[in-house]
Amino acid sequence: MILNDVHSNIQKNKSRKRIGRGVGSGSGKTSGRGHKGAGSRSGYSSQRVFEGGQMPLVRRIPKRGFNNPYADIVAIINVGDLDICYENGEEVTPASLKEKRLVKGRYDALKVLGDGEITKKITVSAHKFSKSAQEKIEKAGGKVVVLPGKAPVIKGQKKTAKEG
Repeated sequence: MILNDVHSNIQKNKSRKRIGRGVGSGSGKTSGRGHKGAGSRSGYSSQRVFEGGQMPLVRRIPKRGFNNPYADIVAIINVGDLDICYENGEEVTPASLKEKRLVKGRYDALKVLGDGEITKKITVSAHKFSKSAQEKIEKAGGKVVVLPGKAPVIKGQKKTAKEG
């Protein structure tokens, strides 16, 4: 081995395989697409879950339960977390929670749960409160503000336009 030759011909990026450039290149004639079939045609694209005719994993695994795509997404926060992140007399709103990164992503309703202890007097604004959370906040001298949520959909009732 010659030390000054070790790194010769080593390239950072591998050059792409040039297909359809004659039989001698190793990928001439059919250009790596094989013979006949959908895969050899232009415009063909397989599904991401396609496994060559084998039953796809998505269909092999058992399904259980029910996933409601229309259900409200409820973000939760515990009273103990509020005690850590907020000072005495501060106001807790959905916007301030996002700012402090206690709640992430999109949600339809914010619910405050009663896990942990609260010692600070804070005003908490949210869509829902558990009974224990409400009791703990009020016991510490804080205030609970219930925000209006999405209007519930009542089956068989049509919306009427206000006359005025």
